[in-house]
Order: sequence, then C-alpha cells, then structure tokens
Amino acid sequence: MSLETLNPTPSNPAAVSETTDSTASSSRLTSVLRLSGLRILGAAGVLWAVATLAFFAMRLVPGDPVDALLGGPGNNATEEVRELTRELNGLNEPILLQYGAYLGKLVTGDLGDSYQLREPVAQVLGDQLGNTLVLAILALATAWVLALGLALWSARGGRTATLVGNLLEVVSAAVPHFWLGSLLILVFSVSLQWLPATSGAPGINGLILPVLTLAIPLAGFLGQVMRESMLTAMNSPFAISSRARGESEVSLSLRHALRHAALPAIGLSGWAMGSLISGAVVVETVFARPGIGRTLLQSVLVRDVPVVLGVVVLVAAIYIIVTLLSDLAERLADPRLRAA
Repeated sequence: MSLETLNPTPSNPAAVSETTDSTASSSRLTSVLRLSGLRILGAAGVLWAVATLAFFAMRLVPGDPVDALLGGPGNNATEEVRELTRELNGLNEPILLQYGAYLGKLVTGDLGDSYQLREPVAQVLGDQLGNTLVLAILALATAWVLALGLALWSARGGRTATLVGNLLEVVSAAVPHFWLGSLLILVFSVSLQWLPATSGAPGINGLILPVLTLAIPLAGFLGQVMRESMLTAMNSPFAISSRARGESEVSLSLRHALRHAALPAIGLSGWAMGSLISGAVVVETVFARPGIGRTLLQSVLVRDVPVVLGVVVLVAAIYIIVTLLSDLAERLADPRLRAA
C-alpha cells in the first residue's frame, strides 16, 4: 500500500478552498433563510393572536353592534328591523362561525365595512393613518434628540448632573399624556398664547404641542437606558486606552460613547413606536387632531367593531415592521451582532 493511500493529500488546494467557501456560504444562506422563516412565522402568529384577542374582547363590551349599524344607540328601529340587520351582517351566527369568517376575510386583506361610516375599513384607516404616522415619527425623533442630549449632559456633568438627569428622566417617564397635554395647552396656548391649542392650525405650529406631549415621556425612558450605557462605555477599557492616547473627553463621548448609548435605544424603537401610536389615542383626542387613535376611540364608543379590529391589526403590523427594522439597524450599528 502506498503512502498516498495512507495519507491522501488534495491534488488541487484551490478547488478544496473553493469547495469550503461554497459550503460556508451555503450554510450562511441556510441560516439566514431559516431565521427569516422563523421571523415571518412569528409575525403571523403575533397578528393572529392580536386579531383573536381583539375579536373576542369586542364581544365582551356591553351593547349591541346592531345599534351602530342602525345609526346609534338612540335609533327607533323595530325588533323586526334589528333582527333583519343582524341576519344580513352575520351577527346571528354562532360566535365561532363569526370568528372563522373574520379570519378568512383578514387573510385576504378584507377588513370589512364600517358599521357607522358605511365605508370600507381599509379606506377609513388609509385616510387617517398618515396623520398618526407623521405625529409618531416626529415624536420619536424628538424623543431621541432629548434623550441623547440629557444622557450626554448627565454622563459628563459629574455626580450632580447625574442625579438631576436621573430625576428628570424618572419624572418625565411617569407623566401621563393627558395631563402633560393639558398642561402644555394651559401654559403655551392659554397663558402665553404662543401656540394653538388644537392641531387644526396651518404649518408646523399645530404639531409642536402634540409632538412634545408624546415625546417627553418617551424621552425620559430612553434617556435612562442611554445614560446607563454611556456611563458604562465611558468607564470601559477602550475609553481608558483612548484617554491614554490623548483623546479628549468630547471626542471620546461623540465618537465612541454616544454610539454605545444609542444601541439599546435602537433595539427599543419598535416598542417605542407601538407606545407612541397607543399614546396617540389620548393626544389626538386632547388636541382634536385627526388620526387612527381618535378614530379608534370613537369606534369603541359606538361599537363599530370592524373599525376597531382594523385599527388593532394595523397597529400590530406597524409594530412588527418597526421592530424588524430596528433589529436590522441594531445589527448594522453593532459589529458584534453582525459577527454573531
């Protein structure tokens, strides 16, 4: 038996290397596809759970949805008309059959028709979604600016600045939206008369108070997370070595610590967007601003079930999309996650 048989060596190292690279690339592609598939299944599961909980929760709300179909609780419809309306809209079917029909329409993208407005729910939400998204995006950007500024100041200002910053973050994070909005209206609209009390004013002036009402509580929460991460980064080994090389504190904060402080906040952006949209229910009502939050409140009051379910599913979908985008942004900003 020859030595080559006992200890075989590759006759073409380049071919072996190419095969190894191809295998690694195939493995990475398989991992990415598997992860993407799990994300899609998870998103579908979340939407199904949200739609199911909302459907059965609306059935527990006191009142009869037939009243919404007939113009409101004060209608004078006879019992025969009510029964006919219930039959035409499938409300006389068993609850499980109604649930199955609702899921079947939801899969095809059909959100039904509004009981009160007599319009497709998709059209109703489409008319109001832009107003809420503008408000939420501006509030998220404002909260980021406020949180970063507060975290940077409190982390570099010494012990007193840290205590003051911590107090401001805790207080702002605990402030209710309706109280803060009312206070801002009282100060800036009634007393100082600098800004309008409603969002109907032209230009950017009508957006300042609603945006601040949504942004300040969120900035308090994000500021707490950013400040802790920045303090950890400022005392880490790479910061000590940077100081030893003569790098200034300002350069160290802006070039290194600020990015580390932003990483956990990026991961929370999905939750933040969901929180802003839920807060828009209060803010849009306080400032008489059109949007899906105000539409949701009005639909709950009159038991307009299709609109309520449509808003809930839409908000869940927005939350899922923003969460996936924030996860991608976090991986782009953090090389450790990309390597993992």
